[in-house]
Amino acid sequence: MKKKLKILRNDPWLEPYATAIEGRHEDVIRKMEELTANTGGSLSRFANAYNYFGLHREKNGEWVFREYAPNATRIWLIGTFTEWKDDERYSLTAIGGGVWEGRFPADFIHNGDLYKMRVEWDGGSGERIPAYATRVVQDPVTHIFSAEVYEPENPYKFKVRKFKPDTKPLLIYECHIGMAQQEEKVATYEEFRTKTLPRIAADGYNAIQIMAIQEHPYYGSFGYHVSSFYAASSRFGTPDDLKRLIDDAHEHGIAVIMDIVHSHAVKNEVEGLGRLDGSYDLYFYGDNRREHPAWDSLCFDYGKNSVIHFLLSNCKYWMEEYKFDGFRFDGVTSMLYYDHGLGKAFGSYQDYYDGGQDTNAIVYLTLANILIHEINPKAITIAEEMSGMPGLAAKFDNGGIGFDYRMAMGIPDYWIKMIKEHKDEDWHPTSIFWELTNRRSDEKTISYCESHDQALVGDKTIIFRLIDKEMYWHMQVNDSNFTVERGMALHKMIRLVTLATINGGYLNFMGNEFGHPEWIDFPREGNGWSHKYARRQWDLVDREDLKYKYLNLFDNEMIGIVSKCYNFQATPVEKLWEKDDDQILAFRRGDLIFVFNWNPVKSFNDYGFLAPAGEYEVVLDSDAGKFGGYQNIDDSVNHFTIPDPLYSPSGKGWLKLYLPARTAQVLRLVKAAPKPKRLKVKDPRL
Repeated sequence: MKKKLKILRNDPWLEPYATAIEGRHEDVIRKMEELTANTGGSLSRFANAYNYFGLHREKNGEWVFREYAPNATRIWLIGTFTEWKDDERYSLTAIGGGVWEGRFPADFIHNGDLYKMRVEWDGGSGERIPAYATRVVQDPVTHIFSAEVYEPENPYKFKVRKFKPDTKPLLIYECHIGMAQQEEKVATYEEFRTKTLPRIAADGYNAIQIMAIQEHPYYGSFGYHVSSFYAASSRFGTPDDLKRLIDDAHEHGIAVIMDIVHSHAVKNEVEGLGRLDGSYDLYFYGDNRREHPAWDSLCFDYGKNSVIHFLLSNCKYWMEEYKFDGFRFDGVTSMLYYDHGLGKAFGSYQDYYDGGQDTNAIVYLTLANILIHEINPKAITIAEEMSGMPGLAAKFDNGGIGFDYRMAMGIPDYWIKMIKEHKDEDWHPTSIFWELTNRRSDEKTISYCESHDQALVGDKTIIFRLIDKEMYWHMQVNDSNFTVERGMALHKMIRLVTLATINGGYLNFMGNEFGHPEWIDFPREGNGWSHKYARRQWDLVDREDLKYKYLNLFDNEMIGIVSKCYNFQATPVEKLWEKDDDQILAFRRGDLIFVFNWNPVKSFNDYGFLAPAGEYEVVLDSDAGKFGGYQNIDDSVNHFTIPDPLYSPSGKGWLKLYLPARTAQVLRLVKAAPKPKRLKVKDPRL
């Protein structure tokens, strides 16, 4: 009898959908056997398209170029080496299976040459950038994109050969290279490496998640309309600059996660894959599913082995060539469903198994996770997914899709709703605790209060929702303003409770650790192509006369406390106390106790709740003066639990604390109380 998949054993509510879940599992096995029939079962050996296609220099110094273009009738290369004119010496030959190949003498092509393909097909022709181009640059005058030969005389050599990230827990700093600088311009990989990376290391995060790496024609797309999937964006610098950045991050002990876009592609035909060989369905669907209804982009056809080959090889390329430690897959919800999940509530399990799921996409995502972990068992994969499909972050062997983590996308929405729709006195601890801990026990999540999504124009960051225009006038250290003080207090509490309840990892977007004001607005016609809001104002946190430094220091210390607790994310979250009337929440993780008083006006003396008996020290106090608080708590005083005969046998006692309004505390057990001795009663019959 076939053993039931673990995902079904763990969740009996999935039993009615066992056939669908088992069917998907078998689909992956069949597809993997099909793809690896000639590689000994290894996906890694299969995913080598980038070593075959594209432009390569042979050992004898000559050049070889290959492209997959089955609909083409003629292809040749044009570029600076042909003065952008047709030259038969650079023509390609069809060698079968839709592959075109050209071999050229060593002196035909040189480092720095720009080039494209000229492609002809029945009924048309056009210039195209090769699908496997590893460097694409834009002319600063004409704004035209071209592939570039990149063959530096002294290519960068990694100093850290094998990096093993220490990510328990995983603490992610989400960032964007271009907007990581103070000046109103596009920053470079090198500026990020020398200026921003040291800040991240000092802040205590152990991973960076870099957005907008794959080349994209429009800067304002935030990197989500990808044109060249194998090219690191040249607007930030050279491939060697990116490698040096990643190497430095590894030297700091920081893992580097790439925000990878395999959910769709830019519609551009000259720069992108839209009609590379004149056909509409080389990489994408050829029917009404070709165009994404909401994103103005093209949807990959994951049912084609050639597309799977292209995308799996893309994953391997970034890991092998640049030593990325993993990926955050963007737009996974859009991939999972034929309707892209648009307008769907996902209110029951039926919504995940109603026949509207793209099995081909599910198979691809599962194969991608298997491949990535075959290449690097320590790799990190994260799904940006909002529907909550069960098994997304469960191991493939257990019946899942294989991601290590899924983004807890409901949490930032929850905080926005709380701030917008609820009065302070209606912030109920029961609701907060449930929202932050309501998750599948067999799947790890990345918890976050806000990401880049909440910072874009049309939305607001938490600090801006809380303080708004008062940030412009009342953030001086000696300025007393109720709106600012309330906002800073809640900003600290929201971040701490979100971090303290993680079961996988925690994410912060660049600058939000110190309450970066305003929004993100990339250069566009509507703002006069301004970079004013596409940057980070680091001087705000560096200035001693402003309060941003308080928020940054608090973030540093809360990150420090959690990061020092190995496997913090795996320790049980034990609720100790919650009372909506008082707005008090207390829970325990290991030797740490987290206590929150969400009450906006009421402080409590000797507020008691049961906790493991012993002596506690205060290790974090959101009300401390160094964090911009009122210093109502004497952090130097340790707290001792009070014995209670009713609870002492269970090792518990009453922990009584002073809880100022709108504050949070973290206490550490420094000495457990001795276990009570059992009284020996003599048997009167003896």
